[in-house]
Amino acid sequence: MRPLRIGNASGFYGDRFDAMREMLTDGPLDVLTGDYLAELTMLILGRERLKDPGAGYARTFLRQLEECLGLAHDRGVRIVTNAGGLNPAGLADAVRRLADRLGIPARVAHVEGDDLGPNHPDALAAHAYLGGFGIAACLREGADIVVTGRVTDAALVTGPAAAHFGWGPGEYDRLAGAVVAGHVLECGTQATGGNYAFFHEGDVRRPGFPLAELHEDGTAVITKHPGTGGIVDVGTVTAQLLYETAGARYAGPDVTARLDTVRLTQEGPDRVRVTGVRGEAPPPTLKVGLNRLGGFRNEVAFVLTGLDIEAKAELVRRQMTDALAKSPPGEARWDLARTDHPDAPTEETASALLRLVVRDPDQTVVGRALSGAAVELALASYPGFHVLAPPGKGAPYGVFEEAYVPQGAVDHMAVLHDGRRIPVTPAHDTLVLQPVEEPLPSEPLPSEPLPPGLG
Repeated sequence: MRPLRIGNASGFYGDRFDAMREMLTDGPLDVLTGDYLAELTMLILGRERLKDPGAGYARTFLRQLEECLGLAHDRGVRIVTNAGGLNPAGLADAVRRLADRLGIPARVAHVEGDDLGPNHPDALAAHAYLGGFGIAACLREGADIVVTGRVTDAALVTGPAAAHFGWGPGEYDRLAGAVVAGHVLECGTQATGGNYAFFHEGDVRRPGFPLAELHEDGTAVITKHPGTGGIVDVGTVTAQLLYETAGARYAGPDVTARLDTVRLTQEGPDRVRVTGVRGEAPPPTLKVGLNRLGGFRNEVAFVLTGLDIEAKAELVRRQMTDALAKSPPGEARWDLARTDHPDAPTEETASALLRLVVRDPDQTVVGRALSGAAVELALASYPGFHVLAPPGKGAPYGVFEEAYVPQGAVDHMAVLHDGRRIPVTPAHDTLVLQPVEEPLPSEPLPSEPLPPGLG
């Protein structure tokens, strides 16, 4: 069976807008994915939904699709994205309206069941991380575009792979291989040289987005379209593989991938083969992301220039503490960043920054009270007093927490283009996560004689 070519065109909400067009025009693909969600994104979308119940999805995706839906249709590329955020049904409807307006036939399906908001009325958003089999069900029924809410990032790859190769829920090694490939792709250009410690080893001014050639046995080749920037080697893939992981077992709703079994081989220029991945039954619970409003925050950054930086910082700390004593904020944090240099040639390089960040459930406590107290010190504090920007009125901030529910506690559902609803059965076999025994230290590398003159 020929490999399945899956590309990625987004690693976060706000990623390079032209990536979707580039991935569709720079080389062949079977499936194009887009990852738009992070914990902070869910909070942002939750606040948007408070203002407009019809909102809650990544609007950037719609604008990209307006330019690229015809390209995807002409090239036979299916699109799978979690841009649905808090409202996958709403985004699916918006995509259908867009397709009708453009005169492009497109079967649009979506996945739902992740929203657990009714169980957490104090949360702005509460969503379980679903696996890839809802996506797979949509694709098997002929969907051209699949929109999801909160699924695991790797599910955007495991779903298409399971649909294409006919994998079932118990094929853990194959699924684990797809999870590893999906994890490498999910952050976009981080796999092709972006944010890479050894960025000087390649031209990373405009790295191309990654793609995976997935095989039926779960192995894969990580690469990118020919001629695009960046670099794909064992180092870049390793860096992304270890990103946001903790330990050898990488748990998900469909499978637990054993990262200590991954083998990476440089197959050629910008081609890294991934083999050997073993999988185990998934844990009996699903992770749930809870986003809630934590209160309001505000900040002031005082600029301290010249001599006696520590003394100036102590003076303004005492002055602000006294000014706010009548109604102190629930939390106040001071940080002094010594960005100043001795004998500096300019005022900027002779300056340090003293930052005050305050938080409180009451916006008035961190609003005008803080702003007024800071401004009133302009002629009554340390010499050279000024701040980076006038203090604002305070803004809401969010808090992310995680919880867990049994696999069967969600109604994982594939909703097809024709309105049919296909329930997705939760994992039948599960395995409670256990720590992996630490491997023995490897033998030290053989010593080599130093070059002449260095011995």
